[in-house]
Formats: sequence, C-alpha cells, structure tokens
Amino acid sequence: MAGGDLILKHVLQQTAPLDLMFQALGDPTRRMMVERLCLGPASVSELAQPLPMSLSAVVQHLHVLESCGLVRSEKTGRVRTCRIEPTALSQAEQWINERRASWERRLDRLGQYLADHPEGSGQQDPGQKE
Repeated sequence: MAGGDLILKHVLQQTAPLDLMFQALGDPTRRMMVERLCLGPASVSELAQPLPMSLSAVVQHLHVLESCGLVRSEKTGRVRTCRIEPTALSQAEQWINERRASWERRLDRLGQYLADHPEGSGQQDPGQKE
C-alpha cells in the first residue's frame, strides 16, 4: 500500500460516524437503497433490480451503507438480506432536529425583536406619515 493510501485509510478510520453517514447518504443511489430498505428487508438482487448498474456496483454501495452503520446484512445460503438500522437513522435525525430547533429559536427571537421595534424593521407605523 502506498503512503498516500495509508494516510487516507487512517483519516477515514478517524472520521466521526455521523460524517460517514452523511457522506453515504450524499449519493442518490444509496439514498434509493435506504428508502427501499425502510419499507422492509430486501435481498441484494432485489435492491439491484431497479438500478442501472452491475450487481458488483450495488454491493459496493451496500458496503458503504454498512460501513457507516445504516444497513446490516446477513447471509443465509446464497442469499444476502439487507435491513435498515433504525438506530443509525435516529442519530442523523437527532442531529438535524437539534440544528432545526436552534434556527427556529433564533428566528423566533428575530421575529419578536422586529415586533417590539417596528421602527428598525423598515416598516412604517400605520399612523405615521412620510
């Protein structure tokens, strides 16, 4: 393995799990797979069926989803069945909800400030003439 590959491997191992999850979800094919698995377990061939790519490419996408913890799979005989990992989705949802709540509080404070100080908002008091 070349020096650059070792550094990249080390950096990827140190990346926070949430970063890996959002990186995995950044790809439309993987998002489609996650959406399908949210409906219930599916075999690799069932996941591959609607996708315009080789089975090998589908397996690579699944590997990324498994690496970040979004998907779990098990092999029974010759069939590999994949399932969504709800706990991982909950972590992403929690992170997003925390950001949303923070921005909602900020916008609420801004709205309240503008209501309390109409002269600073650029709006004219209805009784005031130009």
